[in-house]
Amino acid sequence: MKQILPFLAAAAIALSACGAKTASSEQSTDSITQNETPMKTIYDFTVKDKKKNDVSLAQFKGQVLLVVNTASRCGFTPQYEALEAMYERLHERGLEILDFPCNQFGQQAPGTDEEITQFCQLTYGTKFPQFAKADVNGENEMPLYTWLKEQKGFEGFDEGNQLTPLLNDMLAKADPDFAQKPDIKWNFTKFLIDREGNVVARFEPTHDMADVEAQVEKLL
Repeated sequence: MKQILPFLAAAAIALSACGAKTASSEQSTDSITQNETPMKTIYDFTVKDKKKNDVSLAQFKGQVLLVVNTASRCGFTPQYEALEAMYERLHERGLEILDFPCNQFGQQAPGTDEEITQFCQLTYGTKFPQFAKADVNGENEMPLYTWLKEQKGFEGFDEGNQLTPLLNDMLAKADPDFAQKPDIKWNFTKFLIDREGNVVARFEPTHDMADVEAQVEKLL
């Protein structure tokens, strides 16, 4: 708790400074892949890898996916450890974790794609796919995240988490109507996708990681 508070305090200052708008990342519009056809499953989307090459998510057909927006300097960054442990236990049974670094929340992912990857691999030993840093909210958001938010909106932070009051207060000060909007609220929001490419659950960063893994395992 004490380790996370400084990150939230710094983030609150960043949100206040941007006048109730989500802090923008360095992601440029030329790295956002647009798709003009209606999206029905996650397999219809193309994203960018760390070298800005197109990657079709159709390559993950038949697997259970956990899509997460991450940051390397966030109070929730230690969740990388739980994510990697889950990946090592369940990858061979069909789990894939798709990591999208994002700098929109308190500017807590300021590094380059290479720097972020090096940090995650050296600090947490991550092996799951990490894609190019991108926006998940706003005018330059990834089409993938537009679709994800349409499938599962925000239903509130977990009541049992001690950080929930702090997050609610911080976000309400930046936007009093934040709870009514489907936008991603913070780093380490997760979407669970079944083997048919459908979104079946959304987990806020306050959600217990043991329960996230239990729900993942039910789909394997």
